[in-house]
Amino acid sequence: MPLPTLQAGRCLVIGEVGLAHDGSLGCAHAFIDEVARAGADAVKFQTHIAKAESTPQEPFRVKFSRQDASRYDYWKRMEFTESQWQGLADHAREAGLVFLSSPFSVEAVELLTRVGMAMWKVPSGEIGSVALLDAMISTGRPILLSSGMSDMRELDAAVHRVRRAGVPLAVLQCTTAYPCPPERVGLNMIPYFRERYECFVGLSDHSGTIYPGIAAASLGAEVVEVHVTMSRGMFGPDVPASITMEELRQLVDGVRFVERMRAHPVDKDSVAIDMAPLREIFTKSIVARTPLSAGTLLTEAHLAMKKPGTGIPAGRISDVVGRRLRRSLDADEQLRLEDLDR
Repeated sequence: MPLPTLQAGRCLVIGEVGLAHDGSLGCAHAFIDEVARAGADAVKFQTHIAKAESTPQEPFRVKFSRQDASRYDYWKRMEFTESQWQGLADHAREAGLVFLSSPFSVEAVELLTRVGMAMWKVPSGEIGSVALLDAMISTGRPILLSSGMSDMRELDAAVHRVRRAGVPLAVLQCTTAYPCPPERVGLNMIPYFRERYECFVGLSDHSGTIYPGIAAASLGAEVVEVHVTMSRGMFGPDVPASITMEELRQLVDGVRFVERMRAHPVDKDSVAIDMAPLREIFTKSIVARTPLSAGTLLTEAHLAMKKPGTGIPAGRISDVVGRRLRRSLDADEQLRLEDLDR
């Protein structure tokens, strides 16, 4: 069975592990199994090579680690060997997932190219890194651009660079906040990016909830990426911006539900025809409020509206008032058009 890819009408749901494995290879493999069990399309990691991307002077975004003296030390502890990355990629594909990992250096691109990448996710902070972007573009694989730290000028330049190479592209709305409040999610950018760039669009969400992803799918997003965690009690800076595996399952189910709704637009007239049997049950007809004699000149006081809707519809009472009965009626008996003088 072929692995999912970018396509119109279907949302690629990515479970972003990032560095939630905390340097444990076993934990990284466990994440693959859980993301697959939740029904996502892809699992994504981050590939950091400390020496290639950082210096010992790099500060922590959030000081969270008691065991790493510097962020450089943290990146070093997050490194896997090429054979370990290959094992993760093979495991993901065996589990029916697209394997993704964001590279943070040209060396990481080279390593991941050898491992095998279906597409590239460009991290928000790396869109302006021309050499890194060009290294990904040169592979010819689709590019997912995350816009979390870019203004429109920088994003335009990156899109132009990808387009010039003729590489498939998706632009993802992203707000780099952990967690991201609803006021800053920016769903309005999804249709804006589609119109501006005429490409696939999506959302890289850091809200720590399932709601933005489902909302993005309702707007036709082809990609939704969410950070995932095994538990909200886990260690790591991204946990507050992550959803649990149970919530990932809910997100996937919600996205697929939305896709089916969008793929089947409804015509109200045809639906009304289909609903005819139910209308008879749930709607009301005009009935005699009390026993009525033949010849009665009908007023609203003589009439009531009661189920089932198998007689003259309640909405046609104005067609009945002011006409004479041609026969006697019992209380609650439905009126028929043939019961009325013309």
